[in-house]
Amino acid sequence: MTRLFAFALCLCAGFSSTAMAEGRERIGYGLLFTNDLIGDTKDRWRTGSVASSRVWADGWNAVAPEGFGDLLEFRFNGEVIAPKDLSRPAAQDRPFAGALSFGLHTHFKPALVEYAVGADLIVTGAQTGLDDFQDHIHDIVGERNIARAVRRNQVDNAFRPSGVLEAGRTFEMARARIRPFVEARGGVENLVRAGADITIGSLMRDELLVREPVTGQRYRVVREDKPGLALILGGDIAYVDSSDYLPARSGITVRRGRTRLRGGAHWEGPRGGSLFYGVTWLGEEFDQQNGGQVVGSVQFRLLF
Repeated sequence: MTRLFAFALCLCAGFSSTAMAEGRERIGYGLLFTNDLIGDTKDRWRTGSVASSRVWADGWNAVAPEGFGDLLEFRFNGEVIAPKDLSRPAAQDRPFAGALSFGLHTHFKPALVEYAVGADLIVTGAQTGLDDFQDHIHDIVGERNIARAVRRNQVDNAFRPSGVLEAGRTFEMARARIRPFVEARGGVENLVRAGADITIGSLMRDELLVREPVTGQRYRVVREDKPGLALILGGDIAYVDSSDYLPARSGITVRRGRTRLRGGAHWEGPRGGSLFYGVTWLGEEFDQQNGGQVVGSVQFRLLF
């Protein structure tokens, strides 16, 4: 795991140098934590993740630039996926999976439609060290550790290239903004998705928001600092062709339809401190899954 973090730091440093050499400056940063312990409090399935974005561009004019590649986002994601019971999983439950991803994305708006396009290298398996990390967290909170059989049967070590394309358009309706979107993902999961996000309130207008892959929550990356409150609602449905997180050897069947529903609130105070809390209902991802789950997401900024 140390080598992976060293690789990530080198990649980020190299990307930063390249972006600066091309006349760009860092204009934004965002970090979102997601966990089921701040959702339905049950430690299972899409149990925890973190998403981090750093953005470089030649300034920010309240809207993404027109050209492909003019704004660059370096993205890091880490995720732990687990069976319902880590010590004695059911025969037909999903395998444990740890995943770290490093990607380069761009956001642009040539006309009325906003695009987000990117590629990621997703590292999976025991080589990520996320099974050990999960055990460490469980030791702290007094939860059960991962059984040896679960470790042996986890998603295998691999380096999986993946790509994503999203297109959306925002419509203004009084104090609300409605943004329908479509998305296609290929690589570790092959799917197409359609949905919409609704924002009510003045906050988050003229900002760059990045979609977190597990929940679909959009977190603030390039900000317009002003106090306010915004309520968000959203949802989407997907057709899933295949998922490396649900391999055929596990004896489970990928559910072709996948649904997400989400809501939350963004708040920013007069001195620049901000907080977001959102909840997302994730529908079943495989046929043998006995129900959906609720996860919570948090983003905050403290100023001293």
